[in-house]
Amino acid sequence: MIAITGGKILTMDEAGSIENGVILVEGEFIKSVGENEGLPSDCQVIDAKGKYILPGFIDAHSHIGLEEEIYQSEGDDVNESSDPITPYLQAADGINFHDLAFSDALRGGVTRSLSMPGSANIIGGQAVFLKHLAGSPGEMIYKNPWGLKAALGENPKRVYGEQKKTPLTRMANASLLREALYVASKEMTKVERKAREEFKQGALLRVLKKEMPLLLHAHRADDILTALRIRDEFDLNLIIQHGTEAFLIADELRKRNVAVFLGPLLVNRAKVEMKEVSFKTASALAQAGVNFAFITDHPVIPVEHLRVCAALAVREGLDEDMALQAITTSPARLLGVEDELGSVRQGKRADLVIFDGHPFDFRSRVVLAMVDGKIWGNRRE
Repeated sequence: MIAITGGKILTMDEAGSIENGVILVEGEFIKSVGENEGLPSDCQVIDAKGKYILPGFIDAHSHIGLEEEIYQSEGDDVNESSDPITPYLQAADGINFHDLAFSDALRGGVTRSLSMPGSANIIGGQAVFLKHLAGSPGEMIYKNPWGLKAALGENPKRVYGEQKKTPLTRMANASLLREALYVASKEMTKVERKAREEFKQGALLRVLKKEMPLLLHAHRADDILTALRIRDEFDLNLIIQHGTEAFLIADELRKRNVAVFLGPLLVNRAKVEMKEVSFKTASALAQAGVNFAFITDHPVIPVEHLRVCAALAVREGLDEDMALQAITTSPARLLGVEDELGSVRQGKRADLVIFDGHPFDFRSRVVLAMVDGKIWGNRRE
């Protein structure tokens, strides 16, 4: 058993902040959270006096392990740009579990991430939910598959326009996505399906049955509106990815209870559809009642800077507690894992990070991270 003592616990739960609190960890789970009322005699004690203890941060949209920073083609497995419709691909099959970014993530307090195919394709493949520390590489897979990646806007147009094949326009983008969902919806009624149909359509069938969300890349407001129309047609669990112009149609998102995985924000205006990129977007979405979580889109923004993005949004008007929620409880809830992750509570998984100062102070460092009860120290390993 492990006891973390003396720190300020930001539980991100009903308990709020606990000064000089104690967290007991047994195996993979949190056994108790509360005031210092004595410790078991046989536990390992971690002194966190003067430090902040929080739930591990969750990056809900990344390409960690799929798009490696120091490689070119050798480590680039993020886009299978030979066919615009590839729902059968699984990100888990392209992950390099020895990617240096996993240690970088822990150094920034990010203990888990959703890694997914890129946005070259209209339907790119299935995401995988990863933990960043485990006893072996295979154990780093937390949930698989966990969402289906799709895309509208500039990227598919550019990739397939260069190949002189459809889609060349936004109309074709939407048509291909709609067709794939329509064909899969007709497969749902079949009692028996051919093996190839089952393999090709399986992920789309899970989306149509609301067994996993459609994670749809869209920056511009018109692309988001197209996504919402398709969502309405097929009654999908949709989460907008990026949402640079989501604030322009916030009422439409709120009305449908469609969330936004917001980011990357710590970037330049790399393309036309990102001309409205701003840290003020988070505050605008919050004021409009739209659910959101911050993302890095790693390696677009290095994953360890997830908290920096949240802190900069606070500078631009977002409530501090809401910013912390947007990297802890909100992604956990929106990804359907709030019973296990996102806050410091008895019975939840022991994903914890200890900072030597407030996590939104850029000078603060992670001195210890814990994933499922396994301890990682702030060292290069």
